[in-house]
Amino acid sequence: MQIRAIIETAIYVDDLDAAEDFYRRVFGLLVICREPGRHVFFQVGDSGVLLAFLAEATLKADLLPSHGATGPGHFAMGIEADALDAWRKLLDGQGIALEKEVEWPKGGKSLYFRDPAGNLVELVTPGVWGLPSGW
Repeated sequence: MQIRAIIETAIYVDDLDAAEDFYRRVFGLLVICREPGRHVFFQVGDSGVLLAFLAEATLKADLLPSHGATGPGHFAMGIEADALDAWRKLLDGQGIALEKEVEWPKGGKSLYFRDPAGNLVELVTPGVWGLPSGW
């Protein structure tokens, strides 16, 4: 038995409308579920889901066990290597400041920036981890 992928990534936000606008406008992510006052979920690629929660709502443990976080979180989304410059230009055109660019020893590159809730978002090209999948 082997775990093959991370299917869901959760972030915590303080404004669902701002999160929805940011992830739809900047990345073109499709909203697949929205519950006002609790969460907005996005499809990422063919097999991933980005879960954006209001932490205070998920701490109540109504439908699922309680969960939440304080402070900024971090996650990375994979992009094609030849699209890195286009993403850099898109972010700049949206007024999103890059905090850091990194070229990794195994060959991948990363762009780091913040979402409206302060979460650290990373765009990565293949090669960052040297995994069999290419990532």
